Amino acid sequence: MVRKIIKIDEEKCNGCGACAKACHEGAIEMINGKAKLTREDYCDGLGDCLPACPTGAITFEEREAPAYNEAAVLTAKQQKQPLPCGCPGTHSKAIRRESCDLGEASAPLNSRLSQWPVQIKLVPVNATYFDGANLLVAADCTAYAYGNFHNEFIRNRITLIGCPKLDMVDYTEKLTAIIANNDIKSVTVVRMEVPCCAGIERAVKQALQTSGKFIPWQVVTISTDGRKTD
Repeated sequence: MVRKIIKIDEEKCNGCGACAKACHEGAIEMINGKAKLTREDYCDGLGDCLPACPTGAITFEEREAPAYNEAAVLTAKQQKQPLPCGCPGTHSKAIRRESCDLGEASAPLNSRLSQWPVQIKLVPVNATYFDGANLLVAADCTAYAYGNFHNEFIRNRITLIGCPKLDMVDYTEKLTAIIANNDIKSVTVVRMEVPCCAGIERAVKQALQTSGKFIPWQVVTISTDGRKTD
C-alpha cells in the first residue's frame, strides 16, 4: 500500500539517538552510529521522531510500504518488558522519601488548572477553551505520583484526565471529536508506567490518526515512585 512514512537522511544524521528514543513503536534503531528505519510496519506515520531530530534528518514521504501493524508493536513492547503475574499497578509497595521532603509540604502551591470539567467523559467536545489549545491528556494517577505536575504539565495546557482501567470505556471517539473539531496545537500524553495505562496512550494515537490532522504530540511516562522514566 502507498502511505505516509518517515525517511531518514543518513548524511544529516548525527547519531544522537533522539529519534529512536522518541519513536514509541520501536521502528527506529541506531546502527553503526546512524538512525535506521528497521521496521516499516512499526512506523505509524505520525512523526513523533520529527521534532526530536536536531539536524532535520527526518522527513515524510509517500511511498509503497507495509501497513502499520499495531498488534505487532504491542507484542514487541510486551516482550521487551516482561511482566510479573498480575497487573503491576496493583502491586503494593512503600515509597521511602528523604526527611527533607517533609519541609516542602508547608510551601503553598498554586493550581495551574485553567478549565473545568477535566474528566474526558464529562468535557464538552466544542468548549471554547479548546480553540488554539495545547492539550494535556493524562492518566489520573499521574498527578498524585509526580510532585511538580501542575507546574510542568497542567500549566498553559487544557487538561483532560481518565483511567482506561476503571472507566471501562474507549476514549478514542471522544478524543477524535475534540481534535477534529477544534484548533488543537499540540497534545501531551502523561501516563503511568503500568501496562493498563497504555490504553490512554493508544486512544490518543488512534484519535490523531482518525482526525486526519498532523499535530505534534509526545508521551511522558511516570513511574509508580514518582519519576519521569522517558
